[in-house]
Amino acid sequence: MSAAQLSAAQGAERAAPRLSVDLADSEGPVMRGANGALYGLSDDGVPSDAALEPLKVTSISQKPEGGAQHPNGDAITVSKSFFRNGGGEINVMMQDIYAKWPYEDLGIDDYLPKVDKIAKEVSATPNSDRFVYIPFNEPDQIWYDLGVSDQATYEKNRDRFFQDWKTVYQRIRAIDPDARIAGPNEAAYHTRLLKDFLAFAKRENVLPQIMTWHELGSGSLRDFQGHYDNYRSIERELGIAPLKINIDEYANRRDLSVPGQLVQWVSMLERNKVYGNMAYWDAAGNLSGHVARSNIPNGGWWLFRWYAGLTGDTVKVTPPQANTIDTLQGLASYDTKRRQAQVVLGGAAGDADVVVKSVDRKVFGSSVTATVAEAAWSGYEGAHAAPQVLKRVKLKVAKDGTVTVPLTGMRKMSAYRVVLNPAGSGTPATPSAPWSASYEAEDAAITGGQVYTQGTVSNANGYAASGTQDVGSLNTASSKVDFRVSVPRTGTYDLGILYGNQSGTPATQKLSVDGGTATTVTYPSTENWTYRALKTVPVSLTAGSHTLTLAKDSKEVTLDRVDLTAQTTPSARYEATLADISGKPTYDYGSSAGTGTGTLRLGSGDKAVFDVYAPRDGYYTLTSRASAAVKLSLHGQSVTAPPDRALRLYLVAGNNRVTATGSGVGLRSLDVSGAGSSSGTLAYEGSDATLAGEARLESSSYASAGSFIGWLGNSAASTAQFTVDAPKAGRYMLVISYANNDRRDNGHAYNTDIVSRTADVTVGDTTRKVTFKNTWGWDDYWTVGVPVDLKKGANVVTFANASAWAPNIDRVELAPVLG
Repeated sequence: MSAAQLSAAQGAERAAPRLSVDLADSEGPVMRGANGALYGLSDDGVPSDAALEPLKVTSISQKPEGGAQHPNGDAITVSKSFFRNGGGEINVMMQDIYAKWPYEDLGIDDYLPKVDKIAKEVSATPNSDRFVYIPFNEPDQIWYDLGVSDQATYEKNRDRFFQDWKTVYQRIRAIDPDARIAGPNEAAYHTRLLKDFLAFAKRENVLPQIMTWHELGSGSLRDFQGHYDNYRSIERELGIAPLKINIDEYANRRDLSVPGQLVQWVSMLERNKVYGNMAYWDAAGNLSGHVARSNIPNGGWWLFRWYAGLTGDTVKVTPPQANTIDTLQGLASYDTKRRQAQVVLGGAAGDADVVVKSVDRKVFGSSVTATVAEAAWSGYEGAHAAPQVLKRVKLKVAKDGTVTVPLTGMRKMSAYRVVLNPAGSGTPATPSAPWSASYEAEDAAITGGQVYTQGTVSNANGYAASGTQDVGSLNTASSKVDFRVSVPRTGTYDLGILYGNQSGTPATQKLSVDGGTATTVTYPSTENWTYRALKTVPVSLTAGSHTLTLAKDSKEVTLDRVDLTAQTTPSARYEATLADISGKPTYDYGSSAGTGTGTLRLGSGDKAVFDVYAPRDGYYTLTSRASAAVKLSLHGQSVTAPPDRALRLYLVAGNNRVTATGSGVGLRSLDVSGAGSSSGTLAYEGSDATLAGEARLESSSYASAGSFIGWLGNSAASTAQFTVDAPKAGRYMLVISYANNDRRDNGHAYNTDIVSRTADVTVGDTTRKVTFKNTWGWDDYWTVGVPVDLKKGANVVTFANASAWAPNIDRVELAPVLG
């Protein structure tokens, strides 16, 4: 080999993998079909409206009303919040009327009266046309054993299933003539069964309107494309017009909550224009692991928020390796009206080039601004702030119409978004990401603990773990993990700890630096030892190397990874051209100043909605970067926001939807900063309430003032009343600190059947039912925010529940929305 050849070969080895996007090769309108969830909603308000609406969820699967399979998630009950937040359709898992798993096989004669009841209830709802009946769930395994290898046995079982399918199908249609029915809904893809089923269903005029099956195998990321292609070939062979497809259970535990895993699934399903609902492996009401608590986004939530923000058409994406498990994959959209291209990708570590082809100069001009952001993994229960912008750069469109955006140092569990828009005059602001470094617990010095492997391809239903390993069994008096870290400069750092705590109460560890005086770290409960949450505490470090020790204190805690990040004042800049819109605003890219993504020009009746993250309940500074004043609406309060003038507004922990309106206004961004000040709020402890009936004050060292209100509700007489003194009339946020660990064990080993509680909250003449999600422990206190109107002076806030127990109430806080 010559020197030149050797050099070329070495260069090829060093070349970053390429993910290519062809803007000229349309796949059709963005469908957003892959954002559904099985038991994604558990109650009206779980998840919250602010967490649900931005995702534009196209379908969910829930049990029939009163179904015994789980204690909550009834389809008609959750339809109220689903539909008011723009949800698409609800699949009714009809066999979830049964209590046992697998379902009790009591014969078709037992099932048919249940079918009648479900069909009558669904058909009577105001939105009956938005429900889909799924008569059978996983019949290849349950009741019918259709996956059996022996052909004679298969045919016997098949014929029984086909007759029952026809009977139930016709029974539903007799009650609801316009019913949409989905099936056969196998646990896995079966060519043999589908050929027979479609031929039978066509012949007997009982074809489903929607074809469903599950993709739950560890090889589905590799195999689905073959399944899809095979299914469409069967349709063609039988002369059946293409049916809508919903993969109504997809993804393994190791995928859920992980942006880099989820983007592989989403790109696969969206490319084929099929719908998909993520599996229900754990608890209901968190959109299959993407909403922490009820209103707090995790990294997976932001991936789906990006997905919801794609507009125009999806276009062809060519990854380095197609249909390959755990590799770099992506999807892209192109909107010529907005002059915007977006690429969402992830699934691999290291460097990669995003090569965008067919960049039309008539649309983009001769140069573009590329904005790159990262949605990282924060655990199932770990809060994730607005994704960090890593890069804003102007790039020339090459003569061949390509733009190459290099990405460096990608993390395997993260997803990334690249936005291209025309570059205007000026220079976009350089993003300033704080210094950060990560340290795996399994690589640290471990005393009295054990390294466990989690969430690998061979153990796909294990929980996700950073680096696929964590450290557990830290349950002896001497158990500790010593992390050897190094920081570039002296200062305060945020130590983010990915952990698990299944002890049932808050657990503590002792944190020390270089063997110095220890401080206590308190970890709220999690669903189990491996259902990751994120705890962040400040540490002061001098420049150089240190040993950070986390040692057992009150209870056992599992440790996955720690992140050190230079502490800064939390701030985020939300681009107006990437906000949700209504009306007909226009997009102006004359200037690249600020975010580099241009200006949204609002006319009369136009709206831009921003999803604004708050790390905790409190006051934040919101600043409109606009050419003139805009109106900002938040929690039902509307305020005028002059350009570049800071407003002090109250945000609740997690996501807040802020709407901007104006006429003839150019809006560039909404800038948000602050850590959540409580100055100016009105706080009342449980001991300040007047209690009636059985409600009484109970002691708890975990409550804010050492006590909480328990035994509230379950009778009209058991109430708690707070008298609050409002300094002025207006819209306030009522923030309730509560605990609830009500559960119903339905005997399903892989589901945690937690139960929400409710309280009727009355302020003046207005009563509102508020839902309080399970907090994983009776000593774990979460908050929920409720907008209320107060008059100046004394106001009475009453908590009650005449028919069931309310949650335990720790304290309440009231704050004017405009501070």
